[in-house]
Amino acid sequence: PLAAESVAAECRTWGQRAAEFEGDLSQPAAAQAMVDTAVAELGGCDILVNNAGGMLRGPASGIPSSMTPEDLQFTLEINFHSAVYCCQAALPLMRQAGWGRIINVSSQAGVKGVERGAHYAVAKSAVVEYTRCLALEVGPQGINVNCLVPALIWSSRARAQFPDRGDAAPGLPLRRIGEPEDCAKVVEFFATDLSDYVTGQCLAVCGGALLFAH
Repeated sequence: PLAAESVAAECRTWGQRAAEFEGDLSQPAAAQAMVDTAVAELGGCDILVNNAGGMLRGPASGIPSSMTPEDLQFTLEINFHSAVYCCQAALPLMRQAGWGRIINVSSQAGVKGVERGAHYAVAKSAVVEYTRCLALEVGPQGINVNCLVPALIWSSRARAQFPDRGDAAPGLPLRRIGEPEDCAKVVEFFATDLSDYVTGQCLAVCGGALLFAH
């Protein structure tokens, strides 16, 4: 849980600079405004983590044979289009610097079939493939593009959605639900020189849930 009123405020309590921006990143203008804010307040944009999105319309609205155009479009916009627009806004700065790190966030739903929530699975699958395509394009310019593929992570949103669920996961090899810190460690790997020779990769942070997925 946060110890301050916002993520940015908590960063400042740790002695770090932070900027705040609120907007609909499924719109190109908002994505550009976010990057412009980072440049104005922090001096640049070297690392981009595309973590906006989620299944904001429930699994029942994503049954493959009956999901509506509106539900499909909305879910694609907040999960896939937002990542594309944020990348496009940040890339000119990274190209100018000759260095950059882009870390997209997909989901286990994006690499295995689902019966419910197909709109979300399709959007997150698109994030995986976009990661690979973009890595091919911008690698020669010194920009690495990778993707995180989490299973269920015990975030504040997950706790609110599943208030009666504990953190045990007997069906997983590691026997627990993931914590936000499990993802943060992999983001750190992708964002630093630890992954200098890694690009176009999708790494599952799942406790073994995707052990047999292809």
